[in-house]
Amino acid sequence: MSGQPDIVIIGSGVGGATVAAGLAATGAEILILETGGHIEDRPENRDQRAIFQRGHFRPDETWYEADGTGFNPGNYYNVGGNSKFYGAVLTRYRREDFAEMQHLDGVSPAWPIAYEELEPWYGLAEDLYQVRGALGEDPTEPTHSKPYGLKPVADEPAVAKVRARLKAKGVHPFSLPLGVDIERWLAKGKTPWDAHPNSFDGKMDAETAALASALKHDNVKLQTGSRVTRLETGPDGRIVAVHYVRNGEAAVLKPKLVILSAGAVQSAVLLLRSANDSNPNGLANRSDQLGRNFMNHNSTAVIAMSPWFRNDSVYQKSFGFNDFYLSDGEGGPPLGNVQLLGRISGTILKGAMPSVPEWLLNLTTAHSIDFYAMSEDLPSPESRVTVDGERIVLKWVRSNWQAHERLVAKLKQVLRSAGFPLVVSRAFDKRTPSHQCGTVRMGTDPKDAPLDVFCRAFDHPNLFVVDASFLPTSAAVNPALTIAAQALRVADHIAEKDLAA
Repeated sequence: MSGQPDIVIIGSGVGGATVAAGLAATGAEILILETGGHIEDRPENRDQRAIFQRGHFRPDETWYEADGTGFNPGNYYNVGGNSKFYGAVLTRYRREDFAEMQHLDGVSPAWPIAYEELEPWYGLAEDLYQVRGALGEDPTEPTHSKPYGLKPVADEPAVAKVRARLKAKGVHPFSLPLGVDIERWLAKGKTPWDAHPNSFDGKMDAETAALASALKHDNVKLQTGSRVTRLETGPDGRIVAVHYVRNGEAAVLKPKLVILSAGAVQSAVLLLRSANDSNPNGLANRSDQLGRNFMNHNSTAVIAMSPWFRNDSVYQKSFGFNDFYLSDGEGGPPLGNVQLLGRISGTILKGAMPSVPEWLLNLTTAHSIDFYAMSEDLPSPESRVTVDGERIVLKWVRSNWQAHERLVAKLKQVLRSAGFPLVVSRAFDKRTPSHQCGTVRMGTDPKDAPLDVFCRAFDHPNLFVVDASFLPTSAAVNPALTIAAQALRVADHIAEKDLAA
């Protein structure tokens, strides 16, 4: 790439990689800056002791709570971002998620756009990420203008038996929409993909799907090992320089457009650290909402056991159900989504229960099946990301927990009725990022939100923020596909309004 790029994209996760894929055909010179490097094809990628017991891939990083307590956040810095480790569930928000919804603990506000506005982009994102799924199984499924292009990942025999048991109890299991080439994944190793890193092994993540598509164009380049430290503004509010460090040396770029896609926490942190005389509280912060409205799903692992059930599945993660998504099933408030976890082995479980012998855990997991219960975390201005010098401070004000407890109780009741007499649960804490989002939300009024409905900063006309931080609400499903759909919508808008001019 000669001279200065037209567009700098900061971050190669789902937001950054997908917006790059959407802009690649415009011919604009695009440079993607990524802090980390590629995940190499190494034995540790499928070594469950390395992943879950030794924390081989966890970053050497400490964030802080408001009281000064430090913790390891478990966010990843590599090409493809957190999607390299995700469960590859690519679900659309329900239509109702875009409207105001009353929850047990408060109100989930309406989005500034309706589901119908994003629907065509959902379809394009499903194509880009090669989503495998089936329509007509989930009563909460919103309208699709076209079917999935690929058949769903099949239930393994033991999992199919559990699906049948649940259906017999009146539950509506549906095939999870998954970005996984299952034959290719299993050919590399007989493991689940949930929480396992992917090195072009068959999981469709930000690198293997979107970034791979973008890099087919000569005008798109990826530069790894490049940590952006500050954005510089000019007198008119435009971003005039991107400051970064590579190999210990400071460097500067001066693109026409900047797309920030560093993730819900790091995007907010960069904007806060870019404060200057004209923007003393950080960039894009006229509304005083920058860093606020941080959300992280309420989530719990639920393990159902029976001595008469034998689970010989490898990957397991093929169905979910939303019977308690829009209400509690009895006319009460919504509770959340339930989906299978990737197959939990004794080796995985020992990471959370180090004092228990692994052979005993393996004996237990041979007769169990594992679910993931997920409830919406409501946006609150008091739940926020701030900076204290070099420290990142995260004050997570967990909300809607009572509803989540009800969801877990409902799930346990259903599983017991389906023939699992012993059901145990364990909630995830802040060490396990459960779809962090919010912090730089989009809206229609610069008094209330940093971004407009196309993720352009109200205060900086050539700055876009396209990652989980733009989400006004967390809903109760995995947000990756919604981020990807909006990224393609934003790319189309940039191509029409900024590059065509």
